Amino acid sequence: MNFLIADTFTASFSRLSGLDQKAVKASVFDLQMNPAGNGLQLHRIDKSKDPNFWSARVNRDIRLIVHKTGESLLVAYVGHHDDAYAWAERRRIEAHPRTGAVQIVEVRERVEDVAPPPTLHFVFPEHAKQDEKADTAPALFASLNDDALLSIGVPADWLVDVRAASEDGFFALASHLPAEASEALLEYAATGRLVTPTPVPVAANPFAHPDALRRIRLIADQEELEQALAFPWEKWGVFLHPSQRTLVERSFSGPARVAGSAGTGKTIVAIHRAVRLARETPSAKVLLASFSAPLAAELAKKVLVLAPETSGVVPRITTASFQGIAEQMFQLEHGVRPRIASDVVLRERLRAAAASIDLKGFSERFLLSEWTNVIDAWGLTSLDAYSTVQRMGRKSRLGPNQRARLWPVFQVVRDALAAERYTTWANVFNGLADALAKSKNKPFDHVVIDEAQDLAPAELRFFAALASAKPDGLFLSGDIGQRIFQHPFSWASLGVDVRGRSYTLKVCYRTSQQIRSAADKLLPTVLRDTDGLEDERRGIISVFDGPTPEVKSFADVAAEAATVRQAVKTWLAEGIGSREIGLFVRTPHLVTRARAAIAGLSGADEITTAPMSLAKGLEFRAVVVMACDEGLLPLDERVADAADEAELDEIYETERRLLYVACTRAREHLLLTGVMPTSEYLADFTT
Repeated sequence: MNFLIADTFTASFSRLSGLDQKAVKASVFDLQMNPAGNGLQLHRIDKSKDPNFWSARVNRDIRLIVHKTGESLLVAYVGHHDDAYAWAERRRIEAHPRTGAVQIVEVRERVEDVAPPPTLHFVFPEHAKQDEKADTAPALFASLNDDALLSIGVPADWLVDVRAASEDGFFALASHLPAEASEALLEYAATGRLVTPTPVPVAANPFAHPDALRRIRLIADQEELEQALAFPWEKWGVFLHPSQRTLVERSFSGPARVAGSAGTGKTIVAIHRAVRLARETPSAKVLLASFSAPLAAELAKKVLVLAPETSGVVPRITTASFQGIAEQMFQLEHGVRPRIASDVVLRERLRAAAASIDLKGFSERFLLSEWTNVIDAWGLTSLDAYSTVQRMGRKSRLGPNQRARLWPVFQVVRDALAAERYTTWANVFNGLADALAKSKNKPFDHVVIDEAQDLAPAELRFFAALASAKPDGLFLSGDIGQRIFQHPFSWASLGVDVRGRSYTLKVCYRTSQQIRSAADKLLPTVLRDTDGLEDERRGIISVFDGPTPEVKSFADVAAEAATVRQAVKTWLAEGIGSREIGLFVRTPHLVTRARAAIAGLSGADEITTAPMSLAKGLEFRAVVVMACDEGLLPLDERVADAADEAELDEIYETERRLLYVACTRAREHLLLTGVMPTSEYLADFTT
């Protein structure tokens, strides 16, 4: 008999107290060992229209809801006695007649919070105007016939409601439908296109259908069950959307990329691919890397959700930051850690070098920018190389004579850094890339990169050289709209050509429709990279509804703090945990302003307060983006440091992306605040 758990169970399990969760775990383990449920007092739920629903007694008040057939036992829900029985009485579990996928369906006649289908009725004169207004609300899906709705997984008893739904009522209706149906309808409402899934051959086991696999997980053994119960909040990492599963399971002959806006599950695809590649080949070694050490640590935690430590998979997956893995390999190569020159050291050496050759006509700001973004970034070591390099994204054109005048400065800096045993991260990555290019033995069979949009040229060279030439050697996950640390450049010029192997995810799971659509106003609808690949942001849908983001401006910092404090206090009172709230500001020194606003509130120490640049990879139910003042966003210091017009444009766009990243950390609630005059970017949220 197959033993399965549903995402409805993991969600309900996470809402129980710690003591009740412990008792539930023991009961579920007992059921797995003995599906007959001896000792758990199994009772058929008589009021349910599905005869296969049973309850299992966990303790005096907690009940498990299981769905039993001759071939399978599905753990579907858990809750207090009355809640658990009510859940089962309102649902049935069945294979959809058209798609063949198993669905957990709410029985339409037992759902009271959706308006009933329209029927003939008498209208009293005093209500005529009100009824006329209600009747004229446009129905979003009136043109879709039964065949079209069934093809996307709408249950038969919900067809009338779907066709009658207006825009105002649709999100309430969508919450009652299976996920694949509500997502297809959302996309139709947003784009006018009804995307019918690729037909799947009718399987002997309807639980194997791609739509069923995103909701229901087959548990092979006790170890796998223990892992599933250990991470109830991480169900989104276990239950994949079919579009995600396709990218996880597909094999690529060359470098491949998954893109998509914030919250569409790019990181989940990367993690699942890393685990899949390690699991399929027992000897395979996989690198799973991300931008920073904190993000890499989060990846390591999520790997454990999918692969038990004892499975033999985890030891063969190395999780590290970009710089972390480079530092490890540099130490193996040279026996010491790299001595990295800071910006202060670089400014001093550039100033001294320019003075030593009496260079005129170039500012210190320009010299540092040219060193960072051209000379060091591309590992240039000669005037010939500098003379021919394409200075991507830099409008201050330099002719041969100007480059010839500048090169001695950069050569002096190179010599000075080498004499003092300084290096740069770009130099570390380039040196390792050169060494790896000559080596036949690669330390990893597969390299999976998250947050790839922030790879610098030298870093991409390194990872391309680190990846093996075999299929599935290099897989990259990233969103151009969240690129905040690097100038754009051509990946193809470094041998990483993902054209024809680049895919964009369109379904947003993390952020409400209101927050996502508001944040998207900060970015163009189509983002194009240097190689001509387009990230089309039209047609992206969020799978749930929420409050409209709030944008507020104040006369002073005290008034801003009072409003932020009240908002956080309200969220806490509504049951949002302090760890589920984030406060973001533009710079580290503004963190004090954020912390002052919530000082003294219960749980304030557990509320994340951080600069926007550290928001990557985080997720909260509620977010405040504070101090969106003119001069702080965009940051005057960065604007003043622009070396040319192109760099100034890039700074303005990067500042926009920083705000976008901070806003899209919010799942349900978003508040943006600033002291007048406020940032020009806030106007985008109100248009």
